[in-house]
Amino acid sequence: MQERSSVAELAGRLRSEVKRYSPGEKLPSSRVLVERFRVSPVTVSRALAQLAAEGLVVTRPGAGAFRAEPRAAAPTVGDTAWQEVALSAEAAAELVPRSVDASGVLDSLAAPPAGVVEFNGGYLHPALQPERAMGAALSRAGRRPGVWARPPVEGVAELREWFARGIGGAITAADVLITAGGQSALTTALRALAPPGAPVLVESPTYPGMLAIARAAGLRPVPVPVDADGMKPALLADAFRVSGARVVVCQPLFQNPTGAVLAPERRREVLHIAREAGAFVVEDDFVRRLAHEDAGPLPAPLVAEDPDGVVVHVSSLTKATSPSFRVSALAARGPVLERLRAIQVVDTFFVPRPMQEAALELVGSPAWPRHLRAVAAELKRRRDTMTTALRLHLPELALPHIPCGGYHLWTRLPDGTDEPSLVAGALRAGVAVTPGRPYFSAEPPAAHLRLSFAAVAGAGEIMEGVRRLRTACDEVFGPLGNEARAPGSALPHAPGVAR
Repeated sequence: MQERSSVAELAGRLRSEVKRYSPGEKLPSSRVLVERFRVSPVTVSRALAQLAAEGLVVTRPGAGAFRAEPRAAAPTVGDTAWQEVALSAEAAAELVPRSVDASGVLDSLAAPPAGVVEFNGGYLHPALQPERAMGAALSRAGRRPGVWARPPVEGVAELREWFARGIGGAITAADVLITAGGQSALTTALRALAPPGAPVLVESPTYPGMLAIARAAGLRPVPVPVDADGMKPALLADAFRVSGARVVVCQPLFQNPTGAVLAPERRREVLHIAREAGAFVVEDDFVRRLAHEDAGPLPAPLVAEDPDGVVVHVSSLTKATSPSFRVSALAARGPVLERLRAIQVVDTFFVPRPMQEAALELVGSPAWPRHLRAVAAELKRRRDTMTTALRLHLPELALPHIPCGGYHLWTRLPDGTDEPSLVAGALRAGVAVTPGRPYFSAEPPAAHLRLSFAAVAGAGEIMEGVRRLRTACDEVFGPLGNEARAPGSALPHAPGVAR
């Protein structure tokens, strides 16, 4: 966050100064700018790149930066009002309008203003990312023979084999497709398994990005409530019977946003219920590599216990590495695999081979297990820090479940809380939080916040973010003493996921 703030500040100062130069005139060298503004060469480079992107300067390798020529006058903007009629007419002909509400996804992707504590992030802070290991892997991958050749459309064989070994069960490399991130894999799966207008069963609450995928494909999300043991089988069976759905999407391990782990007896029930309904289970195993240090042995993926081809499995490297390291896998058995493959080829052709080779270099290096161990320990520390701070300073925010994996906490707000007002008040106080409403496909039972502890710099920033959130809560529903307690308040945390 500090580096981002320094870049923005330097870019602002250079933006003002560049006006004093004539078009084509050379700006001071990077070395001069480093000494003058007392910043790092990386900050200078990024600030100049930002001005170049804005069209204010031109950089020439080996020569320096120059003021850009004035831009030509902007062309006259035409009248696009006709599009309202065209898009409305298209929607009227659809069984389920393909409206796309990306707000829930953008909330986790948008970088907050400088100085704002980022409790809304969906990825590891740069300090937690294996940047050096990824850079070295990319460098080694670039030297591999044939790295720029067209890869197999299913993915590089060695990478498919690596994912298959991690999944276990009867899954082999032949059952795996390499995809460009989990979001892409989920999109392919839903398009393959459900026609436009069909219902699709989803956990409630669930990941907003998946709801956006479903609605963009013209599907009707039907909620199935989740508790601390995951999806409720009896309600799942009811939902299949009432809706006629042939697909259910679930996150059995450290569910987003609740952090729930599907209990062993429910795992068997969910598979049996889906099989009886003639339906597929899309298993989004998005965060298996972000288990905390106290998680204990993890349950196998559902697909590893599925002999009948019910489960379509999604696994990704992105959450444990970087938002830009978009390598994931789809695994399935039976005729459905060919449909998944066909849709992926039509949509994206294939994942670029250099990225696949870099993934192989990364996961095969000694740095990979070290990184996972370090992240597991640090996420536990951050989770404990945030949990302690919330219980101490914000006891009115209920914590029904403390997960031992993932990167966030799911808090329930006091009954009657105006969720949008609290989110806006938090931003004014200098902390960005994620509202709970986008996680529900229907009306939510209560107001919630999702608070991420992975995207911040460390424990100190977590404590400061909670302090700022306390200020926002005082503004919205008045100061409350530490004895205040919301309905369904925190349960004691029992380390480990084995039940």
